[in-house]
Amino acid sequence: MLKQIALYLGTHWMVEILSLIRSNGDPSWCQKVPNWERIPWLEISGYAGQFADHQTSPRYFSSHLPIQFFPKSFFTSKAKIIYTARNPKDVLVSLYNFALMSTVIKTPHSFDELIEDFLNGTVPFGSWFDHIKGWMQMKDRNNFLFITFEELKKDHRGTVMKICKFLGKELDEEALDLVVEHSSFKMMKDNSMSNHSQAPEFFIDKNSNFLRKGISGDWRKCLTEAQKENVDKLYKEKMEGFNMKFVWDEL
Repeated sequence: MLKQIALYLGTHWMVEILSLIRSNGDPSWCQKVPNWERIPWLEISGYAGQFADHQTSPRYFSSHLPIQFFPKSFFTSKAKIIYTARNPKDVLVSLYNFALMSTVIKTPHSFDELIEDFLNGTVPFGSWFDHIKGWMQMKDRNNFLFITFEELKKDHRGTVMKICKFLGKELDEEALDLVVEHSSFKMMKDNSMSNHSQAPEFFIDKNSNFLRKGISGDWRKCLTEAQKENVDKLYKEKMEGFNMKFVWDEL
């Protein structure tokens, strides 16, 4: 069974939740195996098969791929997909901080440069607007679940229950409690198998803090009024006529 978990940031939280759901709330797997081995990245050549071949069904994968680059076999399969999205202004802040610590993507000279690249779609995996509009073509299919970072923050337990229902996974109250407890930001930040402190040096600066705050709305402290207006203007243009409202549209 295939799980595709996207968009930019917020992905790692879903990886932790799915890992714990798979193990019925037992945190041992999350404490012993790095998250990129538990739920490997589909787009890294040869990488997903290296780890997934050793897993029993259901097998999980993660990805940031836009819909047009996703394996075509998926669309005729019974595989399920969980799409995780986040307020684009918070995505900007997270992407900027990741770009400063990452060794595999362009390092921006300034936040303004990153904003310009983001709005132009010249960032890893392309335009945020095209990405979410592309995948939302799937929203009415039974094998597709749309989740937002904001929804997880507002109702962690309720959202975990929704994910379990979608996967057809039954957990008792104790197991649910364990999933929620061990997928909290604090637990993930303190877990070396989840906080990327064990990630290879070719991927990330070892002295960086991969998991920063784990909050919604941090963009309010980071974007100037002019930057916010610039993002909002393009958001309105790009999403005009799109027949779907998001939680951040009301903020």
